[in-house]
Amino acid sequence: MKKTFITAILSIVIGLAAGWLIFRPASESDKQSERTILYYRDPMNPQITSETPKKSSDGMDFVPVYGEASSGPGKKKIAYYKDPMHPWFTSDKPGTSPDCGMDMVPVYEGEGDTKGIKIDPVTVQNIGVKVEDVVKRKLNKTIRTVGKVDYDERKVYSINTKIMGWVEKLHVDYTGKVVHKGEPLMELYSPELVTTQEEYLQALRYQKKLQQSSLDEARKGSDELMESARRRLLYWDIPESEIKALEERGTPKKTMTIYSPADGIVMEKMVRKGQNIMAGMELYKIADLSTVWVLGDVYQYELPWVKLGQQVDIELSYLPGKPFKGTITYIYPYLSMETKTAKVRVEVRNTPNIDLKPDMYATVKIVSPLSIDAVVVPDQAIIRSGERNIAVIALGGGYFDPREVKLGVMSEGYVQVLEGIEEGEKIVHRLRE
Repeated sequence: MKKTFITAILSIVIGLAAGWLIFRPASESDKQSERTILYYRDPMNPQITSETPKKSSDGMDFVPVYGEASSGPGKKKIAYYKDPMHPWFTSDKPGTSPDCGMDMVPVYEGEGDTKGIKIDPVTVQNIGVKVEDVVKRKLNKTIRTVGKVDYDERKVYSINTKIMGWVEKLHVDYTGKVVHKGEPLMELYSPELVTTQEEYLQALRYQKKLQQSSLDEARKGSDELMESARRRLLYWDIPESEIKALEERGTPKKTMTIYSPADGIVMEKMVRKGQNIMAGMELYKIADLSTVWVLGDVYQYELPWVKLGQQVDIELSYLPGKPFKGTITYIYPYLSMETKTAKVRVEVRNTPNIDLKPDMYATVKIVSPLSIDAVVVPDQAIIRSGERNIAVIALGGGYFDPREVKLGVMSEGYVQVLEGIEEGEKIVHRLRE
């Protein structure tokens, strides 16, 4: 709201200045000599000119540019002073250049190199225009956003079987249970599995009988028969330890035990005792929550400050004062249609008590390690029209130069200027309150 008010006032100031230049009453010197209008120019964009009066795209009247008076003596009036080596550095008072130590050169009213719009100093003082030096400074960025805790997709396991059968026994019979790698989840009875075990045992017995045979083809055939039965068991995910136990036992086992592939939490249980299951059917879903992802939303203009490997602070509302550390591991290459933000994935090590639970909301604080040394101006000193970015430069002696600028990154109320303004100039910052 404050910036809108300032922009409106600055526009009125420039408009009044343009109107004053056009309609001001004739002075004694003007009465003595008539001035000729050479052309008209856009007050906000002086390089745009016209031979006839017209309005700019901003709705402001073009300002007439006069030729020198045809007659009439008079002493020239100094408009402002400029640095001879750096013309963009101006002052309303005489002095020396801060860079090279040379005397500032006066610029007189009516000379060809006079630029900007002149506003009566009394008017400027009454309005309370404040100027600020354009300087170079280091820009740093701290981004605060909302994140959502999610599972680490690389540590979510789907438990299924490759054979058909019936659930004989459930060792894990509810969701949310903590399981460890190698812990039994359930036992499955499969007639096909029992048959294959018997075939494997028969192939072993047949192989032993033919070990002393003089027929190479017979020995080779028995070996191939045994290996074929063994491969079927391995393809059904029967572990080597179970196959070895089968060989030592010499009798088939009625059920096959399914084990947990990792430490984690049972997210979903899709089976019940006695249920008939088909090959490929999902039985359990287990998530390892030792590490989790926190997905934060970052606006487009903040993305230049976000880099892979950055350290991030995570806070939870139900654990105030207990920060968590994370690392940015991925920046998603697209924006959300609804929020126009990009997702940033932060990997966080969880606590033994699993304080970071999926679907929780968290506060994400990203402190950028980047530091940009650049010419900067206050963000509220920039007038944004939608198509152009305008800054008003104070030249001194009541002269103001509206100038189009090219902007870079923004941080902590300041914006980087890539083109249009040089260090040492004075920019109209705001109106004094």
